[in-house]
Amino acid sequence: MKLDHITSRDNPALVRLRKLTADAGGYRKTGSVWIEGDHLLRAALLRGWVPALVVLTEGAMQDHALAALAESAPRALVVPTALFKGLSGLESPAQIGAELTLPVAPAIDANAASVVLDRLQDAGNVGAILRSAAAFGVRQVLALKGTAALWSPKVLRAGQGAHFGLRLVEGLAADDLAALAVPLVATSSHTEHVLHRVALPQPCAWVMGHEGQGVSPALMARCALTVGIPQPGGEESLNVAAAAAICLYESERQRG
Repeated sequence: MKLDHITSRDNPALVRLRKLTADAGGYRKTGSVWIEGDHLLRAALLRGWVPALVVLTEGAMQDHALAALAESAPRALVVPTALFKGLSGLESPAQIGAELTLPVAPAIDANAASVVLDRLQDAGNVGAILRSAAAFGVRQVLALKGTAALWSPKVLRAGQGAHFGLRLVEGLAADDLAALAVPLVATSSHTEHVLHRVALPQPCAWVMGHEGQGVSPALMARCALTVGIPQPGGEESLNVAAAAAICLYESERQRG
């Protein structure tokens, strides 16, 4: 590992990383992504990802566990805390972060259990759904155009490491879903089918729609099944991330 101590904010690597962190979709241009904090870095390493670069504070170098994480990369930069804050999107910045090279965008796996994100705009919802997908063994997430950037810093934080075990395909049009061989399933308040009383297709692709508008009519027309989630409390609707977690759990319960 090459270890460099950096004290200038004009260092080319730091300038490049600041530009990357300032643009939620910057990874699409550079092919690399910034992850912040030891939790995300450990999650990436557990899934076999090797960081191209690690940046840590001078204080972190005194922490044996964090210093050991830095050794996972071929190059590490040690910087003062003030310089690290320039890379951080957190109110209380972490002490370590890494740059990861993203793989070439994969093709859609036609037969995989999947989640389809239809123009979800809230990064927290998107990250939470990725986390639920990983937890319940759904390994493919397909994001239609208009969905929050899957590798943006906010989605990464909300995903809590789920990204590194998922097949992520984004920027899709509805017609691209024709590549799926598994049926599409969506939630709806206008259906006679109740989630836990209907036999769900195994595997399937759960369609989660825009926070305000729901699933688009064109995409809903592609669905082989729509189901309702019981809400005896009388609320009009559930948060989309909560609905996704319930649906994915029920799929897993029936599969098991």
